[in-house]
Amino acid sequence: MIAAFFVFLGGGIGAVLRFLISKSTLLFYKGQFPLSTLLSNILSCLIVGLFLTALSISKSINPNVKIFVLIGLCGGLSTFSTFSLETMQLLKSGNYYWAFANIFLSIVVCFGLLMIFYKKLV
Repeated sequence: MIAAFFVFLGGGIGAVLRFLISKSTLLFYKGQFPLSTLLSNILSCLIVGLFLTALSISKSINPNVKIFVLIGLCGGLSTFSTFSLETMQLLKSGNYYWAFANIFLSIVVCFGLLMIFYKKLV
């Protein structure tokens, strides 16, 4: 039951971070591209990569910390459903360029970050 608490706590913090990224992005960017979702997902992948690197260096990280960061924080921060919805909205409104740019950048940058860290772990 304690693990569920750490998921809950991390998920709440991740969701609030995602909200703050969204609000902050709107202060300087008013374009069609869903930049705040991309930034949230990139940050989440960066955190996963950094955390997994730290985990490989120090094998003694508490399992609750691992649950808090990987499942809770990163789960609340990243958002595949919002990415999918925003991409569908771009397609529906005829913004095919931005829709495909969103798909491409999300896959290339997020997977690219994890690949960089993964290569260091292997």
